[in-house]
Amino acid sequence: MAVEVCVKAATGAPDIPGDCPFCQRVLMTLEEKKVPYKLHLINLDDKPKWLLDVNPEGKVPVVKFDDKWIPDSDVIVGIIEEKYPNPSLSPPPEVSSVGSKLFPSFVKFLKSKDPADGSEQALLDELKALDEHLKAKGPYVNGANICAVDLNLAPKLYHLEVTLGHFKNWTVPESLAHLHNYMKLLFSRESFQKTNAAKEYIIAGWAPKVNA
Repeated sequence: MAVEVCVKAATGAPDIPGDCPFCQRVLMTLEEKKVPYKLHLINLDDKPKWLLDVNPEGKVPVVKFDDKWIPDSDVIVGIIEEKYPNPSLSPPPEVSSVGSKLFPSFVKFLKSKDPADGSEQALLDELKALDEHLKAKGPYVNGANICAVDLNLAPKLYHLEVTLGHFKNWTVPESLAHLHNYMKLLFSRESFQKTNAAKEYIIAGWAPKVNA
């Protein structure tokens, strides 16, 4: 039985998956575990009534487990791990929060209109901390094998690379060599390639937030 998954449809292209890093994280987890799934692409500007009936907030991703639709990528990934334990993607406690502040720091810098507000430095500090961790423990967050933390970070790092390059002409410093190697590793994985949104849809998805 294929697992049913609702994900964001691409902005302006309702037939392909869109630019939601949380949706991609769930799909990557299913791909890494070789769990068959059926996709429902949701136009977030025109949510279908059936989705709102089973999930009143209308947020994606939502996944159907045992006839119940469950939202929240953290919760979903935990349930997938429980139901499909092999291969294990469960991170040991000491690495489970690595990179956890990266996404909010990135969003703050992306939306920032004031070069002096410290948001660029805050993001750099997070990227340097991740680079240091990878230098000590890499190539993945927990060493040789990929885990749930990597699958959480992969889409976020890709969004960071694409949107900051496009909207701010900003790139991850070359000096963060371990981080660059990590991003190459993640972006070349089959699970990432199969679930990733094209750059133009990532840019289209973020544009309203950046220009707000």
